[in-house]
Amino acid sequence: MAKLKNIIKQLSEKDYKEIHDSLMESNAEKSAYVLRSLRERQLSDSKIMVELEVNANAYYTLRSRLNQKIEEHLLQQMESPRTDILRKVANLNEVLFTKKRTISIATLRKLEKELQDYDLASELTVVYKSLKKMHVHSPEYFTYSQLYNRHVAFMLAVDKAEDLLADYIKKYGNYFFTGDSTEKLGLNLVMKEMQNVCKLYESHRLYVYQSCMTVFHRLFVETDDMAHEGEAIEDIFTKVQKIFESYNLDPLYYHLNLVFEFLRLEYYNHYNVFRQAEKYYEEVNDATATLLMNYSNYTFTAQFLISKIERHTRNNTEKTLYTENESLLVDIEPDLQDVPKHVIYICYKALSCYYIGKYDEAAKIINQLLNEISLKKYPFVQMEVKALLALQYCMMRDYELFTQLTNSVQRQIRTFGKDDCENVLLFLKILRTATSEAKREKAKKISAIIPKFKQVKVTYFAPTALVKMDDGFVEMLAAIEGATDA
Repeated sequence: MAKLKNIIKQLSEKDYKEIHDSLMESNAEKSAYVLRSLRERQLSDSKIMVELEVNANAYYTLRSRLNQKIEEHLLQQMESPRTDILRKVANLNEVLFTKKRTISIATLRKLEKELQDYDLASELTVVYKSLKKMHVHSPEYFTYSQLYNRHVAFMLAVDKAEDLLADYIKKYGNYFFTGDSTEKLGLNLVMKEMQNVCKLYESHRLYVYQSCMTVFHRLFVETDDMAHEGEAIEDIFTKVQKIFESYNLDPLYYHLNLVFEFLRLEYYNHYNVFRQAEKYYEEVNDATATLLMNYSNYTFTAQFLISKIERHTRNNTEKTLYTENESLLVDIEPDLQDVPKHVIYICYKALSCYYIGKYDEAAKIINQLLNEISLKKYPFVQMEVKALLALQYCMMRDYELFTQLTNSVQRQIRTFGKDDCENVLLFLKILRTATSEAKREKAKKISAIIPKFKQVKVTYFAPTALVKMDDGFVEMLAAIEGATDA
């Protein structure tokens, strides 16, 4: 959690003392101790854990709470001057109806400058509307009329950009769950429309919204580097970071920083530069619940859960997922209306259970998903989810439910054709080999199927591809007794 340490070191003495005192007053002595240790003593995480006599999971929770407390304090400091300006705008009529004209105009012009500094376009329209009225008999009336009209149009353009970004993320969910070329065309059209809107004004806010979409689009939709024109992704990151630093009092940018940390993480994952990706993983991981619940209009947040499983299986730490979820996902409120995100979330939880041998728990949450949500719109994902459930039944030695489920999936495969469902077909073949009565060379047969399964490329969400198929996986399946033997 290097970034947390840097933030603590960079806190002003006043902010540090206020945060520390607040923690002590709220009986959060351990969090205060972590703050003090990182700030004054500059201890390592392992040393602090020893002194506090806590395990890694408990320390992880302490760091997360401390990080949240610091963010809340800094955000409160950030909002105070903005609140004062907004209060002045809300009370403008009191000035206009009670003060002399010269004082009213001076007040409006001062507010204009402050609102420009904070980039508050909506409130600027109120100021320009008032200045326009104040100059109705003056040549300046035309100037303020133009400024008012321009800011109204700009405000509408910003609203349009926000709507386009949210619409893009929604469409991407459908595309990710179908792999349909028509859905992909729709994403390209939204991307084009966003570019057209952003060309209307020279605006850093529009640029940030466009960048959210552009980076994600290049990483997950149009992945051919040679086909891209314009700025390189790293140049986009640099420019966005400069914008965030220039408007450091803007609450939206303060929060959108998490989106760009997630995009940086996915950028380095995309190019397999995993050492660089680690620089952003901890920060995004600490904010998993917040990212999933509050940022779905700005990026496809569920992708992080997929990347997280891939990271842990790559590092052979997949067994730590379940315990980590107990602290990270405690505040999650599932959104059943957002089907793609919810399905990925449930599959992530199920795989976390699977990796520590809690097959019955994994089966339970997958069954609950299938009962709560209709996946008829996404038949291939439905087969994938059922195949994941079949794996749990296989590990539980529940051969009756396993047979019923695999037969159901086989009927769906016959409907769509083997060529379109080859990955699911091969996955079921692995499981059926494991549950077959023949004991001879079972491990060898399973090992022969796995490379074929891994070679199949699908363009939609495939949770079976997140199952780690190493030697341990083969040994585990080979040890399963056949249905008749059991």
